[in-house]
Amino acid sequence: MYWMEKELELLTDASLERSLRTSHSVSGSPGYMLRGEQVLLNLSSNDYLGLSQHTAILEVMREALLTEGAGSGASRHVTGNRGPYSRLEEALADWQNCEAALVLANGYMANSGVISALVGRGDVVFSDQFNHASIVDGIGLSRAEHARYRHNDMNHLRTLLEKYRDKRRKLIVTDAVFSMDGDQAPLRELAALKREYGAMLMVDEAHSGGIYGGRGQGLCYELGLKDDVDIHMGTFSKSFGVYGAYICGSRTLIRWLVNKTRPLIYSTALPPSIVAGISKALVLVQEEHWRRERLYAASRLFRSLLGEAGFNISAGDSPIVPLIIGDNDTALRFSGALEEEGIAAISIRPPTVPEGTARIRFSLSAVHTNQELALATARIHSIGLRLGVLKS
Repeated sequence: MYWMEKELELLTDASLERSLRTSHSVSGSPGYMLRGEQVLLNLSSNDYLGLSQHTAILEVMREALLTEGAGSGASRHVTGNRGPYSRLEEALADWQNCEAALVLANGYMANSGVISALVGRGDVVFSDQFNHASIVDGIGLSRAEHARYRHNDMNHLRTLLEKYRDKRRKLIVTDAVFSMDGDQAPLRELAALKREYGAMLMVDEAHSGGIYGGRGQGLCYELGLKDDVDIHMGTFSKSFGVYGAYICGSRTLIRWLVNKTRPLIYSTALPPSIVAGISKALVLVQEEHWRRERLYAASRLFRSLLGEAGFNISAGDSPIVPLIIGDNDTALRFSGALEEEGIAAISIRPPTVPEGTARIRFSLSAVHTNQELALATARIHSIGLRLGVLKS
């Protein structure tokens, strides 16, 4: 195992080694977390709507534990497909106004499994260079050719579509909102290119589902592009505050995936309590509009305050607000200084982001107050000056 030690030394020297740290939720305070003995304002969670501690969700999960037990016991194709699954999938299809839906264990399994079920040798997948790792890995597993286009560069994508126009199957796949930058994909242009070149279009709404749309259906729905998306993917681990993922689309698509998606076929089904919690969260996402409005307001305020403090912050309304540092070690020290000041905001480094773009990825929630965000910004500003990220 000597080679591992040497490789780990290289990671450490480059400020790229990762380690696991224990955190705890703070009961009754979803915007905070406990690390050791310190309570921290949580500006790193993807709990965008603040539902992870919602009492109604917790209650239905407790009830399901008592009636259905702790685990599902098998895959969905064997005995794990309990009644709550079909009811949830019917509700999801109604929510997205589509023919059918399929629930999977998590976003990584959904992306990697669905892509490899749709394409294979002789096919091609066109993927934005900033797409999530689960998409990249799904393309690798599929054995289809990977045509990666420059981030949001539709001219480059068109060039690649021309190059591979004679391939058997063509799949364009993109995040709707990109997880490390918080910017949006040009979905209208992607839909037009999909139609022009006879491709399939798959959109990952992990960081936009629950946030955009009148009932939280996502960015595709808000832009009126629902019918242009062939494979609509989303997660329950972010805005929904629970766990799991879904695919929405045609009945034919879902029938195909039930038969061809290996992570679905060969994995134990989600516990019934999780499915019950998701179902309740789906109701809350649709009904509690104030959470989306509060999240938009928090994002606008936080971006504005950071800009006034002298930081270069991109425009937008996403709850993901990256503060680009550049240097890996400085990003680590910045994150550590934030923790000392009572703020949990994690440094993101390569290979998650491109070389030279290490950052603090702030992530907001509907439960954060204006006062909390203003105080946090003052501390971020002070640390920026101290570390030389800002010039005095």
